[in-house]
Amino acid sequence: MKQPITPGKWRHLKQTSTHEHIFTILAFDQRGSYRRMLPEGTSYEAAVQIKREVVVALSYHSSAVLLDPVYGLPAALEMAGTSGLLMSLEKSGYSGDSTYRQLAFTDGWTVSKIKRMGASAVKLMVYYHPDTGALAEELEETIRRVAQECQRYDIPLFLEPMSYSLQAGVPKESAAFAETRPQVVRETARRLGGLGADVLKLEFPVDVAFNQDRSQWRAACAAISDICPIPWVLLSAGVDFEVFEEQVRIACEEGASGFLAGRAIWKEAVVMSPEERQYFLATTAVDRLKRITESASRLARPWTDFYAPLAGNEAWFRSYGDLEMGD
Repeated sequence: MKQPITPGKWRHLKQTSTHEHIFTILAFDQRGSYRRMLPEGTSYEAAVQIKREVVVALSYHSSAVLLDPVYGLPAALEMAGTSGLLMSLEKSGYSGDSTYRQLAFTDGWTVSKIKRMGASAVKLMVYYHPDTGALAEELEETIRRVAQECQRYDIPLFLEPMSYSLQAGVPKESAAFAETRPQVVRETARRLGGLGADVLKLEFPVDVAFNQDRSQWRAACAAISDICPIPWVLLSAGVDFEVFEEQVRIACEEGASGFLAGRAIWKEAVVMSPEERQYFLATTAVDRLKRITESASRLARPWTDFYAPLAGNEAWFRSYGDLEMGD
């Protein structure tokens, strides 16, 4: 049964998806990791300009773009008007120990400001592991609160949980963690999918560096779709494009509603000269986006399979909640 959705959220989800109601979104909200990619000594102004160049070039081939408030404003103002805009709410990185990661917010940045600037959706990224007990419960309560705030302003919430290892001597990029990853991602989708977010942005549930069995890739993606009550999209997590292209195809065949792709599309561009970057974006990067967009458009599950718009009548507006736009 489809969930009823408010007019604002319905309109905004349409703004962030294709005519087929598939998400083909470009992600460039990186801040700390973006700085580490750039040559040492790169100025703030240069970092902003590079992000602007990438986004402006690729936004014409994306259903939406995900940006951050620190480096992303010029890109948001100059990107294609046909593309929706998602803005990150959380602060880059995390607080606390690496095995006990807490959520931090950007000072002075709120859901209401994201709505006010004309964005189509809010994105919230949390480091989350379902086995962290009180911390998991604390994060779940925070997600509920942010979802309620998004409901107040009638703007969709894209929730991005990122898994991590709870053992100091076992990195996420290890065979030991890879064994647990399908279950961790699936349980995360189950626990967080019902907290009020509208779309889940999930990592591929199999670490392909340690598992090349495509049947297990497919089964892990299908397991997410079976348990997740809301649409989910696949993030690229910095993998090489050829790997991500295959992941998108399998995930969409097994029930994903599209992708939210970042470094797999544009990572080479940030260290190029302006001339090299312009050519790369117009050729290689655009080709990458077109290829995975074509795949998702054919194979992905529309988000409209999950949601139904408010049934209108002559008095619908009388019961429609008033939005308080002040902080």
